[in-house]
Amino acid sequence: MGPVSLKNGSRVGFLLALAALLLTLTAGPGAAAVITGYSVISKAGTDFSGRELWATRSFLEDGVPHLLAVDPRTFRTYDLPAVSFRAHGSVERFRATPFGKSLAEYTAAPYHLQNQGATHAEAGSGVCLTVDLCPSKRPFEWEMFDQVAALDQKGPVPVAIAISGAWLKNHPQELAYLKAQSARGTLAITWVNHSLHHPYDPKLPLAGNFLLTPGTDFDREVLEVEVLLLSEGLVPSPFFRFPGLVADQATVRRLRELSLIPLGSNAWLAKGEKVEPGSFILVHGNGNEPKGIKLLLPMLKRLTLRPLSEALSGRLP
Repeated sequence: MGPVSLKNGSRVGFLLALAALLLTLTAGPGAAAVITGYSVISKAGTDFSGRELWATRSFLEDGVPHLLAVDPRTFRTYDLPAVSFRAHGSVERFRATPFGKSLAEYTAAPYHLQNQGATHAEAGSGVCLTVDLCPSKRPFEWEMFDQVAALDQKGPVPVAIAISGAWLKNHPQELAYLKAQSARGTLAITWVNHSLHHPYDPKLPLAGNFLLTPGTDFDREVLEVEVLLLSEGLVPSPFFRFPGLVADQATVRRLRELSLIPLGSNAWLAKGEKVEPGSFILVHGNGNEPKGIKLLLPMLKRLTLRPLSEALSGRLP
């Protein structure tokens, strides 16, 4: 593992990353949870507090039965012991919730080859910052994350990170930095699934590229990222960002069956798209698109950032 470069980040970012890395190393190899028996389910119910939940996955976490569940009114997800969940209620009741309605709306026809799904807030004037972490060997955008974390938002700064499994497995130092920022309350991270391998061939047409590449195991591309996140103590959100924003009818319909909302963008900065009230801003935090970062940094302090959960649950101011 090489040293942290200070070229693209501040001294604060370096120290946070170093401290987080040391913590990870001293925790030893047994620190990661062991996730087995990962299965797709669809069950309505409540937890011990009476909170309404929609359970989407069942699994064993270090041998203990667990569930991944989403609150269908706030879009927040929870990794909870299965014993704390009581199954009851109907699919019809779930479909009437904000999450149920959004899931149906953003996975419905017409099906677009690019940018299918939620691209902006359903109401309100704030914006959502989404940062993609596709597989990359380029330097991590330390400075961008430091500046986002330093914003005066009267609490943790919300950011959605669309993370690929390949990036997660190959960047433990950077992941430790993000986890440290979350733990110290500077960032409120929504972990968006961005596929396991993020396949891409610049020679292929879009209709046969990215996750539409022949032979791609779509379920594996989706579910293995969730397992990786859970093993790191991170809770996957109910959002999925298609690599390249490229999808088709079959993959979008499968997302609905997996209880995942496809996440697009109407402000991909490196492509020249403009930020508007309610925009889902898209930049890359993996060094792949420095143009987008260069455009984002000067406007950061003028933006009011909101979590995706508020943007789609109708609570965005």
